[in-house]
Amino acid sequence: MSAPATFPWFARHEFRLAWRDWLSMMTAGKSGRLRVAALALASFVVFMHFIAFLALRNVADMGLNPDKTTLVVITGCALLAWSLMVSQAMESVTRAFYTRSDLDLILSSPIAARKVFSVRIVTMALGTVLMAALLAGPFIHVLAIRLGARWLAAYGVVISMGAAAAALAVALTVALFRAIGPKRTRLAAQIVAAVIGAAFVIGLQVAAILSQGTLSRFAFLQSETLVALAPDVTSLAWWPARAMLGDWQALAAVVAASSMLLGAAIFFFSARFGEHAIAAAGVANARVRQTRSAAFSNASPKRALRRKEWMLLRRDPWLVSQTLMQILYLLPPALMLWRGYGDGSGVYAVLVPVLVMAAGQLAGGLAWLAISGEDAPDLVATAPVPASFLVRAKVEGVLGAVGVVFAPLLAALALIAPFQALAAAAGMAIAVVAATLIQLWFRSQAKRSQFRRRHTSSRVATFAEAFSSIAWAATAALAASESLLAVAPALVGIGVLIVARAMSPRKG
Repeated sequence: MSAPATFPWFARHEFRLAWRDWLSMMTAGKSGRLRVAALALASFVVFMHFIAFLALRNVADMGLNPDKTTLVVITGCALLAWSLMVSQAMESVTRAFYTRSDLDLILSSPIAARKVFSVRIVTMALGTVLMAALLAGPFIHVLAIRLGARWLAAYGVVISMGAAAAALAVALTVALFRAIGPKRTRLAAQIVAAVIGAAFVIGLQVAAILSQGTLSRFAFLQSETLVALAPDVTSLAWWPARAMLGDWQALAAVVAASSMLLGAAIFFFSARFGEHAIAAAGVANARVRQTRSAAFSNASPKRALRRKEWMLLRRDPWLVSQTLMQILYLLPPALMLWRGYGDGSGVYAVLVPVLVMAAGQLAGGLAWLAISGEDAPDLVATAPVPASFLVRAKVEGVLGAVGVVFAPLLAALALIAPFQALAAAAGMAIAVVAATLIQLWFRSQAKRSQFRRRHTSSRVATFAEAFSSIAWAATAALAASESLLAVAPALVGIGVLIVARAMSPRKG
């Protein structure tokens, strides 16, 4: 056992907390679900290996001296993964600032704060690496089996990417604190994380649409124009790609560079990390003081309840980032719609199901916050209004928020293809209502801060919501193509709702 107040001792403590957090997120605090969670994780790993085998079954051995096109594709995929890792790391840093409640105990102990927060930054980096390894591992294994063990060097690149992502996330978050203060940083950091996570994906898709007329990112990465503009094959820019291919000299350089970045972040920011975290915790726990008195309005109870739901949704910083992510991912379909204006192309076959799926997913998150994430359920329950008013206000709040996000795209689609717009609008409306009903049937009291763990409250609700959105997206796509086959996925969607209703704990 390690001695107290040493780096191994603090590391063990941080890993224990991380393990408890992961266990709580996977099992919702119910020990009986641990076996189910382990089985689900194992099934996911097996499924990802199957997907990796299908995706890489025709990949040829590129050797240690690949051509420029291969280097561009590998580097592009690595940058795509790294942007998502930076986004995840920024969310981890923000959560450490605003949700950890052990700061008073840590900073009042006779231990250097730098030592504690150095370990915490390293733990964030390792968490980012583990998540990336879980997703990239199956592809690395398939490549190692098919093309040689040298592909296992890609794990070193994944670790290096995680370290660099954590270093950049800490630097960006601390820079936001110093630039705009702790009160605004909570929202700003979430927005920056969402933009970073989506920017590279969307950028590749936009470039593919403008140059190739397709949403395929690989088509753009393999295009002659991009390959011609890329640096020469001897450039240092390709060292991460060469490290993945098994070049040990390049791998050593990449690992050394990322280690230096993480070490610099720890050296420069760990000493001030505690001060920023205390400031953030003070903002998170402070009560909002009313700066001016506002007269009571004569609004009806229904209107007041709707206003209350919209106000809570608008104030939620985590929700703002999730909604922004949904909006950002709608930009490529919107660009396809603009590019396909009046040319009779088949962009609607892609656009309509994307809109329906996005609307269903957004509605599920909003409905959970409005229905299960009520922070004052006792106060709301004692209000002198019928219970049906409360439920109706929450549903109307969700429908209104989704409508505001998707109305501009539907209006643009209606100008180009009225029938397809009608099919998309009907599919979106049904998907939104279905997701909201599922959240109503499986509602359970929770805190709004547990939004990222909402999928663990009920596995049945999670799968029902996903299958329902998929079914209605397929229905809308086939209906937009004027195909009678749209009846089949519609029946599946209705069946999902019937099964969900039968299995729900709320029959009344």
